[in-house]
Amino acid sequence: MRLVFLLLFLTGVSLHAQPVYQSSQPAESPGTWQTIPWEAKWLTHPTALARQYGVYHFRKTISLPQKPGRFIVHVSADNRYRLYVNGRYVAMGPARGDTQHWHYETLDLAPFLQAGNNTLAAQVWHLAESAPLAQMSYQLGFVVQGDSPAEAAVNTNASWKVMQNAAYAPVKVDGAKLRTYIVVGDGERVDAGQYPWGWEQPTFDDSRWPAAKPYGFPAKPRGMGTDGNWALLPRTIPAMESQPIRLNAVRRATGVTVPDGFVQGKSELTVPANTRAVLLFDQKTLTNAYPELTVSAGKGASLTLTYAEGLFDANRQKGNRNEVEGKQIAGIEDVFITDGGARRLFRPLWFRTYRYLQLTIDTKDEPLTINNLQGDFTGYPFEQKGRFASSDSSLARVWEVGWRTARLCAGETYYDCPYYEQLQYVGDTRIQALISLYVAGDDRLMRNAILDYDQSRIADGLTQSRYPCADPQVIPTFSLFWVCMVHDYWMHRRDDAFVSERLAGIEAVMTWHENRLDRQTSLNGPLMWWNFVDWSWPWNESERLGGVPDGAKFGGSSVLTLQQAYTYLRAADLFAHYGRNERAEHYRELARRLNKAVMDRCWVPAKGLLADTPAKTKFSQHANIFAVLTNAIPAGQQRDVLKKVLASAPTDSLRPATYYFKFYLFQALKKNGLGDEFIPQLQPWHTMIANGLTTFAENPEPTRSDCHAWSASPVYEFLSTVCGINPAEPGFRSVKIEPYLGTLASAEGTLPHPSGDISVRFEKTPTGTLRGNVTLPPGLRGTLRWQGRSLNLVPGKQEVSL
Repeated sequence: MRLVFLLLFLTGVSLHAQPVYQSSQPAESPGTWQTIPWEAKWLTHPTALARQYGVYHFRKTISLPQKPGRFIVHVSADNRYRLYVNGRYVAMGPARGDTQHWHYETLDLAPFLQAGNNTLAAQVWHLAESAPLAQMSYQLGFVVQGDSPAEAAVNTNASWKVMQNAAYAPVKVDGAKLRTYIVVGDGERVDAGQYPWGWEQPTFDDSRWPAAKPYGFPAKPRGMGTDGNWALLPRTIPAMESQPIRLNAVRRATGVTVPDGFVQGKSELTVPANTRAVLLFDQKTLTNAYPELTVSAGKGASLTLTYAEGLFDANRQKGNRNEVEGKQIAGIEDVFITDGGARRLFRPLWFRTYRYLQLTIDTKDEPLTINNLQGDFTGYPFEQKGRFASSDSSLARVWEVGWRTARLCAGETYYDCPYYEQLQYVGDTRIQALISLYVAGDDRLMRNAILDYDQSRIADGLTQSRYPCADPQVIPTFSLFWVCMVHDYWMHRRDDAFVSERLAGIEAVMTWHENRLDRQTSLNGPLMWWNFVDWSWPWNESERLGGVPDGAKFGGSSVLTLQQAYTYLRAADLFAHYGRNERAEHYRELARRLNKAVMDRCWVPAKGLLADTPAKTKFSQHANIFAVLTNAIPAGQQRDVLKKVLASAPTDSLRPATYYFKFYLFQALKKNGLGDEFIPQLQPWHTMIANGLTTFAENPEPTRSDCHAWSASPVYEFLSTVCGINPAEPGFRSVKIEPYLGTLASAEGTLPHPSGDISVRFEKTPTGTLRGNVTLPPGLRGTLRWQGRSLNLVPGKQEVSL
């Protein structure tokens, strides 16, 4: 496949302004450069160590007889690059992967070119031990391949020049100081006095730069050649969104008075000589952005930018996120040292996540002028096509905050959280992917994630729990949810070729789990790795594990056994669909056997609940939720069990599901016709909003992450449960609409289906009648169900009454 970005530049683009991207869908043909070795070679620096921290600039000038109408090139780098043509910013990449699935961007440079001389310039960085954990790598490298003989002049070889930028040094993230796990990479220290300002401009003098050093053999597509450095594949996701955003307010300032209009970009701020000034800015909502700080004069001044989701009090608690009094900031930092030049711009190589941004300024013998401070928002370019509204206005805020959470947790991969990890974990991703389908109608990042996990597989057969990731981690329960994620995709998209290619990986995951069943009890036997279920099980420092239910290490966990059964049922659907009936029936039989074993050994009639292990001393919502979802508990008893789960106080006597696992509680409620209970279950989300959060947190307070993907599940449920829109058969070939309005008098929503929008509007009458209208896109039929009655639906708009 070839992914071509048509790059349309804006007039008056400044040095770091972003272009307007318009990406096409991947073509059916794999393209020439996926079938033959590249003519271009990977480039490095002739003397710098290629596996140590470094920021580099590559340049080449070519001459063209006339402005071309088309000029296609393929570009990649390790770790990353920013490409400029004639001083204009063009693109950033490559999209993250691993060395055996290393992506390149296909770009049309024609809009940036002219007759005569043209300068291509790239900033390339290799951060070594300072890189984010999500960044996999081989060594420093940069490659450009022209698509045809007409573009061959840009091919990377010794005709390119390179210099190492000595201005950059890492600012270590102090995990001990922050008292948490944080792996998003180090901050940056940039010394403007050593920066080669204007390096990307055609007029820059690069005569003293050395020739770049070609590395090894020519670059090659995946599956070709003898060595195994970077196996190149085309990018399959669009370029990231870019939008300027401004800070909202100054919450406190010492050492200087901030003039009116500064945060809006309408005035400048001057800091006197030999002054320390500390400014705390509030974005008002959490964001992912490249901060852009522009300064003039003030030679030798030091400016430190500190980024945080929220401030901390003396007890290291965040409390209400809107409050700053008596609180301090702690977080990732960048440092910029000025050289006295005019309008020097600091912008980090990678984006930062922040609601609060503190700027600490220490001037020397010259006053410093801060010309501007703003952000450049970045994220996967999801477009909000789905919508939801109801008679309860407070739910609009839950939708807004939930969608912001999902957006900030999506870039070139899905993120569990943008501030602390930026890692694509299966448990989070399954929920995120459904939100993507329901709100944006965009399946590309979901496909990308499914492939990432499939390509992460270890020799045991399991997928890794998070990927791409330089530090391997295996969570067997997440391998099971990866299988469920493939099933989700199959139910929502017609893509048999893609799904069928996942069957071998699914079988490997299911076999690993089957081989670890206890032959006598049919419960799970002793399990290795990290069998995470939910953070409701606390961290165990001696074992360096948390979130693991009883019976995982030595066997006998009803929770883990039932999750296997839950997954076997979905795997059976997939194998049956693709004609693997014997394997499908094997999985169904396994599910039945596991269900029976759990009920025989863990059911406690006196409580009417399922225990976590055969010891029958501990109970959790999780075991009972899975027992409902798998039908281990007979259908006639499931509603009673769920009502007990909902009625029980959240104590250790019945371990509660946290925000993450409530997604599965919501599925169990909907399965049993108890979807009306969903709206009352949203109180924790209302509480987060009341506590000043502008995204939804990882866990109940005290929480580490203020923005965690798995907590955005209500956004999906508003359309799937309240509006009741769900696929009735694989590929979303038909729709089942079964709304649960609960306490709402009315609700309406729109879901982007591959064939067009599905829209519903419902209201309840005092007598319990459901009235409204349903609109289905062309070619889509379905069924509306309400309190035991049903109505056939046809394409187009139709009034309904049940």
